[in-house]
Amino acid sequence: EIWYTVALGLLLPFSYAHTDFFTSIGHMTDLINTEKDLVVSLKDYIKAEESKLEQIKKWAEKLDQLTDTATKDPEGFLGHPVNAFKLMKRLNTEWGELESLVLKDMSDGFISNMTIQRQFFPNDEDQTGAAKALLRLQDTYNLDTDTLSRGNLPGVKHKSFLTAEDCFELGKIAYTEADYYHTELWMEQALKQLDEGEVSSADKVYILDYLSYAVYQQGDLGKAMMLTKRLLELDPEHQRANGNMKYFEYIMAKEKEANKSSTDSEDQMEKETEVKKKDYLPERRKYEMLCRGEGLKMTPRRQKRLFCRYYDGNRNPRYVLGPVKQEDEWDKPRIVRFLDIISDEEIETVKELAKPRLSRATVHDPETGKLTTAHYRVSKRVSPVFCPHLFLLHKHCLSLFQVANYGVGGQYEPHFDFARANEPDAFKELGTGNRIATWLFYMSDVSAGGATVFPEVGASVWPKKGTAVFWYNLFPSGEGDYSTRHAACPVLVGNKWVSNKWLHERGQEFRRPCTLSELE
Repeated sequence: EIWYTVALGLLLPFSYAHTDFFTSIGHMTDLINTEKDLVVSLKDYIKAEESKLEQIKKWAEKLDQLTDTATKDPEGFLGHPVNAFKLMKRLNTEWGELESLVLKDMSDGFISNMTIQRQFFPNDEDQTGAAKALLRLQDTYNLDTDTLSRGNLPGVKHKSFLTAEDCFELGKIAYTEADYYHTELWMEQALKQLDEGEVSSADKVYILDYLSYAVYQQGDLGKAMMLTKRLLELDPEHQRANGNMKYFEYIMAKEKEANKSSTDSEDQMEKETEVKKKDYLPERRKYEMLCRGEGLKMTPRRQKRLFCRYYDGNRNPRYVLGPVKQEDEWDKPRIVRFLDIISDEEIETVKELAKPRLSRATVHDPETGKLTTAHYRVSKRVSPVFCPHLFLLHKHCLSLFQVANYGVGGQYEPHFDFARANEPDAFKELGTGNRIATWLFYMSDVSAGGATVFPEVGASVWPKKGTAVFWYNLFPSGEGDYSTRHAACPVLVGNKWVSNKWLHERGQEFRRPCTLSELE
C-alpha cells in the first residue's frame, strides 16, 4: 500500500528518509553463499512436504478403493468379522495417525535456518543504496534505462535483466529522494515493459500515479495531464487522479493567462538561467567524462615526454638484480605506474587478511579534525595489513596501509590527499606532517569502470592487477599541488580491490629537499 500526503494542492506519494549504500563485493559474496544455503534448505523442506503428501496420497488411494467396495454392500461387507474389526481399528487408530501426519509441520528446519541467516540479510538501507548505485552508474556512464534494464553492459559474465517490478522499485526509490528525473526514467521503463506484454505484478495505475507527478514536478504539465488521462482510462474512479486532473487544468488555465503578458526578454532570461544551471558543476562533468574514457588527449609533443624504464629503487640491492618496470602515465602532475609490483599470491593474502576487517570507508573532516563516513566515498576499507618493499621515500614516514574494496557502484568523488591551508591540524596527532606522496596499488582488474581520474588535468589511470601508481601531492616547497585532485570512478561491472600508502613530510628533508620557489 502507498501512503500519500498533500503538497502544492496536489496529492503525491509519501517520502522516506535518506539512505546510502556501503556493501562491499566481499560481503555480498557471503550473501550469495547464504542464499545458496537457504535454497538447499528450502529444497529439503519441499522434499519433506512431497514425502508427506505421498504418504497421504497412498493412504487415500487405499481407502478410496476399500470404501467403494464397502458402500456397495455395507451389510455383506461387515458380515465378515475381519472387516468389522478393521473398520473399528481404522476409525479409532489409523485416522488419528493420519490426522497427526497432516498436522505435522515439515517447515521447522527451514524456518530455523531462516531465523539464523536473517541476521545477515541486507536491510532497507542496503536495498536503497544498491538502487542508488545503479542510478549513479546510469548517470556516470550515460546508460539509457533500456540498456541497463536488459543488462547489456560491457564485460559482463552473467547477464541479468530488470523486470517491470524492478524498474518500478527503482523509480520509487528515486522518488523518495525527490529525484524526479530518475523517477520519470524508471517509471517509463516499467510502463514500456508492461506495454510490451511482460507479465508482472507491477500495476500500471500505480506506475502512472508516480510518473504523472514526477513529470509535473519537472515542469511538463502537458505530459502530466496526458499520463493522468491514461490513468483514468484504467481506473475512472481513481480519487487522487481525478483531483490531480482538476488541479492540472486549473494550473494550465493560469499559465495560459500568464503567457499572454509574457515578453521575449523574460524568455531570454529563462534560457540564460538554464545555461547557468548546466554549467553549475563543471568538475562533475569532467569527472564523469574521464570515467567514460573521454579524457584529454595529449599532444604528440607531450606524449614524447612519457617513457618506460627499469627502476632500481635508488640502488636498492633487491632491485639492482631485478629492477622494477616503470612507465609514465602523465607528465604534470607526474604519475608513474610500477608493473608487477605485487604478486597474485601476495594479493590473495592481503585480501584474505582484509575481508574480515572491512568497514565503511571514512574521510578526514576538516571542521572536526576527525574521521567520518561520507556519501561521496562508497567503499569498504581496512588498515594495516602488509608493507611492500619498494618506496621512493623513507617508509618510516608512512601512514597506515589501507585496503579498499569498491563493490557495486563503489566510488570516491574528487578529493585531495594532502591537507589544505584551512586544515592546519589535519595530521597533528600523527606528528608526521602533510602527505607528501601517494602510492596506489591495484589488486584486481575491473571489467568496466573503476578508473582513477584527475579532473584538473584530464588524466585517467585504469586499474591493472599487480601494478601500482605513484605521485607527489606536494611540491618540494611543501605547497600542495592542486592538480593532483583525483577521484575513483564507480565500478560498472566487476569489483575493484585497491590498497594505498600515504607518505608524510617528516624524515624526507634530505631525500627530497625543499626549494626556494613555491611551485617547485
